[in-house]
Amino acid sequence: MTPADLSRTVLHAVRRAVDEDVLRAPVPARVRVERTRPGGSGDYACAVALQLAGPAALPAREVAALLRDRVVGAPGIGRVEITGPGFLNFTLDASAGAEARAARVREIRELGRRYGRVTTEAGRLHRLHHPREVRAAVVAQAVAGLLRTQGGQVIVGCTGEPDPHWERLRVRVCSRHASDEAEESSEIRPVPARATAEALAGRLGRDAALWGLLRPAAHDHASLGDDLLVQGEANPLFTVRHAYARALALTRGAEQLGFGGAYEEDVDAPALHAAIADHPGVLASAARHHAPDRLARHLEAVAQAFFDFQDILPVLPVGDEKPSAAHRSRLALAEAAGTVLAGGLFVLGISAPPHL
Repeated sequence: MTPADLSRTVLHAVRRAVDEDVLRAPVPARVRVERTRPGGSGDYACAVALQLAGPAALPAREVAALLRDRVVGAPGIGRVEITGPGFLNFTLDASAGAEARAARVREIRELGRRYGRVTTEAGRLHRLHHPREVRAAVVAQAVAGLLRTQGGQVIVGCTGEPDPHWERLRVRVCSRHASDEAEESSEIRPVPARATAEALAGRLGRDAALWGLLRPAAHDHASLGDDLLVQGEANPLFTVRHAYARALALTRGAEQLGFGGAYEEDVDAPALHAAIADHPGVLASAARHHAPDRLARHLEAVAQAFFDFQDILPVLPVGDEKPSAAHRSRLALAEAAGTVLAGGLFVLGISAPPHL
């Protein structure tokens, strides 16, 4: 684990603590880690808890404890200690990190699109209701999907007569009345789209319309221009689906060369490993906050990390090169990334075509 990897891990812990509402402070743009000074503890030290203590109105050591609990066990970290007024000290464990990465890739390959799904809320019934408006209906449908990834059961109700054209956007016709037995009742009311389902589906098609309605946060206006149809990297939806299609293409290319994916040795792709490791947490956070935009942004991050990885580490042999353990391991990682992308798009109701 490099200092940059460790910095991202600690920053992710801060985001988790804020998302879980146990830490009320602004998330910094970056977290600085430094080599431990002579006589200090561990390999690296970080003072982020002291930085957050004031805004959080908590003692720095208490903030450090919240972050330590969310960092312990992360790949590559062997031990986390709190020293002085609230410094976090890290002792790295490279072998443990490699084992964790290998186990995760194998887990994804075994579970497929079920990776990240849990049964934490098994048996819990949620009731969602929304006004008769297309964006509200689409967001409610996506939130229902997210809650189901956590094991919850969901009933969605509309306060008016459902628009039959919602079905063109994969929105089930909602019932006007929902059960009163739900443990939680929430209203889904994003900023309206100022367009109808019929118009959006006709102009953009189902998938682009869904992405345009779900990608912005609920309090932001949805951008529903023709840029959603651009076949290029300027369009995040294209980038996400292109990354998935590219992962499938690598599998087809490997089959033609007579080999398949198998994670036999560690692959030096920290950003991609971190992105796919974040997937279960993102699903949980997006479900908890009723925020499908968090999942959409996460898929963009996975796609970008995937392209950066394949640009640096060729997945397929070149020229007369023979397939090796390195190629099989890179292919396994690429396939794991593709699985995460497909699973996330499925939750949002968006298709993942094998060719673009």
